Amino acid sequence: MHLKTVFRWLLALAFVFAGVNHFLSPDFYLAMMPPYLPLHLELVYISGVFEVLGGVGVLIPAVRRYAGYGLIALLVAVFPANVQMLLNQIQAAGYTGFTYALMLRLPLQLLVIAWVLWVTRPEPARA
Repeated sequence: MHLKTVFRWLLALAFVFAGVNHFLSPDFYLAMMPPYLPLHLELVYISGVFEVLGGVGVLIPAVRRYAGYGLIALLVAVFPANVQMLLNQIQAAGYTGFTYALMLRLPLQLLVIAWVLWVTRPEPARA
């Protein structure tokens, strides 16, 4: 199996698992919702649906590229929630190991975006 295929499947599984988890553990996601956003529970469910759809979509060649664009848009859209989670952690517990892990998570989203781009980019045509 090609390395890119392995990483595509890993990405798909990660997004599907995370998306399903929005329905199994919505309180975890509700806790990181920025207070200025409305309809917190609805947004948790909507983002979960799009994570599952994007995860499945990267496995379907006909929609792979669009699924990648959708996942990148989703990663950008949920970035404020990741910042809010960090701020909540600092306020609740100060600077702990978990706080620093959350700080590291923010720039790691750029790597996830690069991962999405790589596994959803069309293969070059064979001569």
